[in-house]
Amino acid sequence: MIQNHIFKALADPTRCAIFEKLASGSMNASALREGMTISQPAMSQHLSVLRNARLVREERQGRFVNYEVDPDGLALIAGWLTKYRAYWPARVDALKDLLRDMDQ
Repeated sequence: MIQNHIFKALADPTRCAIFEKLASGSMNASALREGMTISQPAMSQHLSVLRNARLVREERQGRFVNYEVDPDGLALIAGWLTKYRAYWPARVDALKDLLRDMDQ
């Protein structure tokens, strides 16, 4: 199941931070390392895990490689969550009832 790879990849705080940075736009590994205290080899490993989970894709531009969020990976997450969307309204309604009872 690809969802397992996705959630496992994002469970690591460093990979999650890298993914968050890429959500703002495409960048290379050097730009991704700015503000982070990880080595270039560690960044490469994290990017490899994110690529294998289909969360990030790379695009070569000459000798540089830019990374960006892969929308296909996000679609997999959205599809998986859709199965559970039916439970949300009932849970939100229960929370509203609980909060209303607490206010009284």
